[in-house]
Amino acid sequence: MHSQILAPVVALVAWSLVMLVWMMATRMPALKKAGIDMSKARGGRPGILDGMVDERAQWPAHNYIHLMEQPTIFYAICFALALLGAGDGVNAWIACAYVGLRVLHSLVQATFNKVAVRFSLFVLSTVALAALTLHAALTILHQS
Repeated sequence: MHSQILAPVVALVAWSLVMLVWMMATRMPALKKAGIDMSKARGGRPGILDGMVDERAQWPAHNYIHLMEQPTIFYAICFALALLGAGDGVNAWIACAYVGLRVLHSLVQATFNKVAVRFSLFVLSTVALAALTLHAALTILHQS
C-alpha cells in the first residue's frame, strides 16, 4: 500500500532528526562553556539546564521537545488516513502544510524565538491537524 500522506510523515521525522543534531551541536559547547562536566552529570528533567547555560543554546532543545509532543498526534492521524485509504489528495496537501508550518516553527524557535510568530505558526499547524482529524472522522462515518 502506498499513500501520499506518508511522505510528510517521513519528512517530519527527518526534520526532527535535524533538530536533534542542531540541539546537540548547540548544547555541547554551551555545557562546556558553563563548566558542566557531562561525565559527572546525572539525569534530570526537561528544562533543568535553563538558567545554567546560555538561553539561546536551549532554544533548539526546547523545540526538539516540542517536536516530540503534538506531532505524535499528527503521525497517528496520518497513519489512520493512510489505512482508511484517505491519505492522498487534499489530506496529503494538508499534511505537507502541517510539516512546513512545524519546520517554520522550529526555525523561529531555534533562531530569534519571537513568541508571537511561534504562536501563530503553532495555531496554523493545529488547524491543519484538526482538519486532518475531521477528515479521518468523516471518512470513518462515511465508511460505516
